[in-house]
Amino acid sequence: MLELGAGHGTFTDHLVAAGAQVTLTEMSEPSVRLLQSRFRRNPNVTVLYDKDGTAACQAGPVDAVVCISVLHHIPDYLGTVAQLIDQIVPGGAFLSAQDPLWYPRRSRLSMSLDRNAYFLWRLGQGQLRRGLATRLRRWRGVYDEANEADMVEYHVVRDGVDEEALHDLLDPAFQEVEVKRYWSTQSGLLQATGERCFPATTFGLVAENRL
Repeated sequence: MLELGAGHGTFTDHLVAAGAQVTLTEMSEPSVRLLQSRFRRNPNVTVLYDKDGTAACQAGPVDAVVCISVLHHIPDYLGTVAQLIDQIVPGGAFLSAQDPLWYPRRSRLSMSLDRNAYFLWRLGQGQLRRGLATRLRRWRGVYDEANEADMVEYHVVRDGVDEEALHDLLDPAFQEVEVKRYWSTQSGLLQATGERCFPATTFGLVAENRL
């Protein structure tokens, strides 16, 4: 399996527990060092430092590609996924999760509840001055390319991730493609409430049986 943007290896633990041989890519050098240390005794895990985002598209062939909270960090996510499809062997799969739904198709209610839930969570996290400064820049339509807080979340700049475009890209290459839409927020309490009452904000996508 190939896991893009593995971060600190939280989801990797599940793949390894299932018996998979996993190649991990990560663009953050500190995270790469952490992953290398965490899995140093596991011969089924290979860690690649993907500084410019090209290593992931050259790691195949693989049985499956996994992207957990990753696609919204990639400027040309459709182009990247198209290259990844070519690496998946017949019968293989593609899985992504925890990406924000494309804003233009979301209702005002969905956007409002999402943002308010984030603000309530942020109140308990501190750094209010930094958070307010970032929000003021958002309202003014200003994005500072030198400011990590502005540019790390590309989905804010380009209105989320187009789940339907991803579906249409994957559909010709797989026997079955399903988009799963759901509510997601950082607050545990608001998560439990939102799952029952609030409209979807986030999506996952499962493509099975590569043709």
